[in-house]
Amino acid sequence: MTEFKVVATNRKARHEYYIEEQYEAGIVLTGTEIKSVRAGTVSLGEGYVQIRNGELWLYEVHIAQYEQAGRSSHDPKRPRKLLMHRKEINRLQSSTQERGYTIVPLRMYIKGKLAKVEIGVVRGKRLYDKREVIAKRDADRRVRREWKEFERG
Repeated sequence: MTEFKVVATNRKARHEYYIEEQYEAGIVLTGTEIKSVRAGTVSLGEGYVQIRNGELWLYEVHIAQYEQAGRSSHDPKRPRKLLMHRKEINRLQSSTQERGYTIVPLRMYIKGKLAKVEIGVVRGKRLYDKREVIAKRDADRRVRREWKEFERG
């Protein structure tokens, strides 16, 4: 099994959406972009994926300019092509068109020598769903704290 190093995660996506399916996609990067990714200067917060002409494109993901590049650096928010099998792209396209799902990047990581993006087919949460999750998390935390005090004393 190949080791991988996570360089960026989209924590907001797990709060804002229900994640229905997850896929791994390759990403087409320039030389200075891959160096910035390896340095971990990536922000997935506002990112989303669209299907254009049968290809996946990653938008609004910020990959900082590489400091040692000088003038020949890249545009930090340029659209980047994602690489997946045709069958998977068709499945993603049908789920976004028919069922109204959205595709967002969940995390970016280095696997071997290659940069990969984990994308998710997501459905938006309602405000009351978010409140419910927060209340459950707080209740669990309170129970654990009380259990710990019970064991001590």
